Amino acid sequence: MSDAELARLRWRARRGTRELDRMIGWWLEARYAQADATTRAAFAGLLEQIDPDLWDWLIAQHEPPPAFAAIIDEIRAHHCL
Repeated sequence: MSDAELARLRWRARRGTRELDRMIGWWLEARYAQADATTRAAFAGLLEQIDPDLWDWLIAQHEPPPAFAAIIDEIRAHHCL
């Protein structure tokens, strides 16, 4: 992973709310580097989603699409949601 790629992902992970920034940023910093290509692609897709959907998935208001479920589950577990 290049520095430019990481910088681009950090920028895209900034959501504008402290809670989402913290949760999504945590996964990027803690898990992204060790993730396989499929999971990295899923994370990139997750960053394309709108904030209300992300929030609903993270607080378990709605189930995330299967492509994002593992990432959402890791974030929930880490943040005790």
